[in-house]
Amino acid sequence: MPRPILLVEDEIAMAALLRQGLEEEGYTVEWVLTGEEALARLEHLEPALLVLDVRLPGMDGVEVCRQVRQRWPDLPVLMLTALDDVENRVRGLRAGADDYLSKPFAFEELLARIEALLRRSKRQPTRHLLRDGPLTLDLNARTATCGERPLSLTPREFDLLAYLMQHPRRAISRLQIYREVWGHDFDHGTSLLEVYISYLRRKLQEAGCPGYIATVRGVGYRYEPAEG
Repeated sequence: MPRPILLVEDEIAMAALLRQGLEEEGYTVEWVLTGEEALARLEHLEPALLVLDVRLPGMDGVEVCRQVRQRWPDLPVLMLTALDDVENRVRGLRAGADDYLSKPFAFEELLARIEALLRRSKRQPTRHLLRDGPLTLDLNARTATCGERPLSLTPREFDLLAYLMQHPRRAISRLQIYREVWGHDFDHGTSLLEVYISYLRRKLQEAGCPGYIATVRGVGYRYEPAEG
């Protein structure tokens, strides 16, 4: 039996529509109303994906996501938010969300985001280790270290850094990064990628890793390795 999607949504009408639509697409859906229920369910359930509303009674979705990342770091998380300002989207991303979708949204877009996250989580790396000076990414264990110091990366940050390191000195377009790392070809004019790049730059700098992610004006980004 396929692993279910865990849906955390307190708007009953919305949740019923999403659950029905996803089940008609062949997914199994477990639905809870609160963040506390979600964390309790995760103790016994191994979902393929967490679809998490930001505005929840009691513990909000950002705090739920933060706790999920600490305890289940590889679980893909898609956040749903009616909050349209950058600050709240950034809060969710900093808590470890892999993607977000602003309400109202078309069901087809939700379905595309879910499919992309599930495809990404199933991919197997072709190389075991990526190294650049003291920076090492273990693609099987999904760990990152700078010398002896571990780097605390969210799953999406790890995937983004791995993809850039696999294409050193190559200018990679924003759309190509979205396609290969996020699994979709649309940007919608958001600052999602810029937010993740800034996180990676800060974490690499704080850890003392010398590799550099350069901005290629009008194109995207390029990883400049520290070693030849």
